Amino acid sequence: MSLDRLAPAIFVLLWSTGWVVAKYATFVSEPLTFLSIRYLTAAILFAGFCLVSGAAWPRDRRTIVHAVISGAFLHGIYLGAVWWAIGQGVPAALSSIIAALQPLMTALAAPFFIGERLSGTQKMGLGLGFLGVLLAVLPKFFGHGTAEIPAFAIVVNMLGMAAVTYGTIYQKQYLPTGDIRAIATLQYVGALIVTFPFAVGLENLHVDFGLTFVALLAWAVLGISMGAILLLLYLLRRGQVSRAASLIYLVPPIAALQAAVIFGEELTVPMILGTTISVVGVYLTNRKTA
Repeated sequence: MSLDRLAPAIFVLLWSTGWVVAKYATFVSEPLTFLSIRYLTAAILFAGFCLVSGAAWPRDRRTIVHAVISGAFLHGIYLGAVWWAIGQGVPAALSSIIAALQPLMTALAAPFFIGERLSGTQKMGLGLGFLGVLLAVLPKFFGHGTAEIPAFAIVVNMLGMAAVTYGTIYQKQYLPTGDIRAIATLQYVGALIVTFPFAVGLENLHVDFGLTFVALLAWAVLGISMGAILLLLYLLRRGQVSRAASLIYLVPPIAALQAAVIFGEELTVPMILGTTISVVGVYLTNRKTA
C-alpha cells in the first residue's frame, strides 16, 4: 500500500494523541512551558535529522521567513492558544468542537487566498464531517457547567483555530516547494519564538522533571511534532489544502475513543455514530473525482 493511502490514517492516529498528551502534561508542567520545551527539542532533533539525512536547506531569505511565519501560526499560536484555554477551564470536548471548525474555515478561505475550488461532493463531505463531530462530542459538553467556563478562554481557543486555518493556507501558498525536513525545522523555531515569551510572561516555568515528563515529551516530539507534522506537510504538498484539513474532523472522535480506553471516559452511542459520519464525510471530501 502506497504512502498516499497510508499517510492520512497515520496522521489522524498520531495527531489525535495530542489530546491525551495535553491532559497528562497538566500534571507535570504548565502548558506553555511544556510546549516551549517541546518546540525547542523538536527544532534541535529536526536539525540533527536534516544534517544526518542530507536535507537541502533553503538558500533564499524569503523561504526561511515564510517557514518561520507558517510555524508561528501552525504550532505556536494554535497549540499555545488551545493548551492555554484548556488550562483555564475550557473542557476538552468544547475545545475539540472549536478545533473542528477548521476544515470549514479552510474551505471558505481557500478560494480567496489560493483559488482552490471544491466540488459539490466535497462540500457535502465537509458538512457531514462537521455534523459527525457535533454528534460525537457535543453531548459530552452538557453538564460541565457552561456558566463557569471563562468567556475569554473560549475566545482564545477560537483564535487558535483561526491561526491554524490561516497557517495551513499560508503553507500551501508560500511553501509549495523545498525540503519538508528543513521547512519543519524552521517552523518549530517560529513556534518557539511565539510561545516562549508568553510562557515567561504568563507562567512560572514550573516543570516536574521525571519519567512521566520524559515519556510525554518523547512522544509529543517524536510521535506528534515530527511524525504527524511531516505527514501533514506531505499531504499539503500532494493535494488540496481543504482535503488535508478535512482530516481534522476525525481527530476529536478518535481522541474521545482514546480517552475512553486510557482514562475510562464514557463511550456513548452518539460518539460512535458521530465518528462513523465523520469518516464518511472525510471520504467524500478526499475522494478523487474524474
